[in-house]
Amino acid sequence: MDFTFTEEQQAAVEAARAVFADVAPDGVPSPALTPGAVADDFDRPLWARLAGSDLLGLVLAEEHGGAGLDAIALCLVLREAGRVLARVPLLEHCAAAMAVQAHGSPELAAALLPGAARGTLVLTAAAHGRSGHDPAELAVTARHEDGAWILDGTQTAVPWAQNADWIAVPAHTGEGDAVLALVPRTAEGLALAEQVSTSGERLAELALDGVRVEAAHLIETPGAWERLRQLLATGTCALALGLGESVLTMTGQYTGKREQFGFPVATFQAVAVQAADRYIDLRAMEVTLWQAAWRLDAATGGAGGPLPSSGDVAVAKIWAAEGVRRVVQTAQHLHGGFGADTDYPLHRYHAWAKQLELQLGPAAAHEEALGDLLAAHPLG
Repeated sequence: MDFTFTEEQQAAVEAARAVFADVAPDGVPSPALTPGAVADDFDRPLWARLAGSDLLGLVLAEEHGGAGLDAIALCLVLREAGRVLARVPLLEHCAAAMAVQAHGSPELAAALLPGAARGTLVLTAAAHGRSGHDPAELAVTARHEDGAWILDGTQTAVPWAQNADWIAVPAHTGEGDAVLALVPRTAEGLALAEQVSTSGERLAELALDGVRVEAAHLIETPGAWERLRQLLATGTCALALGLGESVLTMTGQYTGKREQFGFPVATFQAVAVQAADRYIDLRAMEVTLWQAAWRLDAATGGAGGPLPSSGDVAVAKIWAAEGVRRVVQTAQHLHGGFGADTDYPLHRYHAWAKQLELQLGPAAAHEEALGDLLAAHPLG
């Protein structure tokens, strides 16, 4: 088996590293010291640089101005974004664009994808439902009326919704079918209420009251929402991996310089063992991430496995949620009081890690989902 990334995927990583090289994780006020959101908008200059490097169209076809790469390439770029806590809706934007490209009408693709690739049009996705615990598609109803669709319901914790142009909203028809509507932020009947994430970034609660969506802007393809949900979860794992790797590097540098009894604390066995355990966590997060991303791409090509791809995504999210939590907790412990200093970026990584741990479900939720899959698909 060959686990080597392709030349195109490696080129995407190099381009991402160049774009993120000057990003400062502490470039906005600390979430620990800010009562509301740390900023009103995401990092627009960084967004422009991503667009200029053709990274916003990474997963789109050439006909839409993209590079035609896959979910693995997207996760490689997201890993680099996680390292520096990049304040951009890169995951939601690219995942929603992939859903439109794969399942949307030609009219919808033509309206959204060229602008999405250039970065002049920003997409996000509502994936947390009403409470963050129930399936997101059950939080909104969609009914057919006069050749269009009418949406009613509530979606919570939508990332950067106030600054996006279009929002991908899952809904149900009442007949057991999940659909995906692309709704403009300015649509009549759509109201946004301010929310703030654990990391200090802006979220929004979406209240949809009779929002009218043209038939061409609603995706009815079976499995379209489920694939988008899986891609969002896998991308969250990639962000968590990049964040965790930066935190472990930061911890190694600090413990290598901090001395006790005339020796660097990194040379103490208790410190070294804890750091080694966190390294193992990161390697497990990495291998399960690439398995999940590969299954998402392979499923498109018809390749199967003993479980549906949702099983691989669940395993990756379990490791990402528990692993990133252990990494930042150990880092705080080994930094001592310095780790909580708001002039030092570690506390930001801790806040972002908690957000990523719970985003799209904590480990326990995915363990339950994995159990249901194993019960429905006996491996024997």
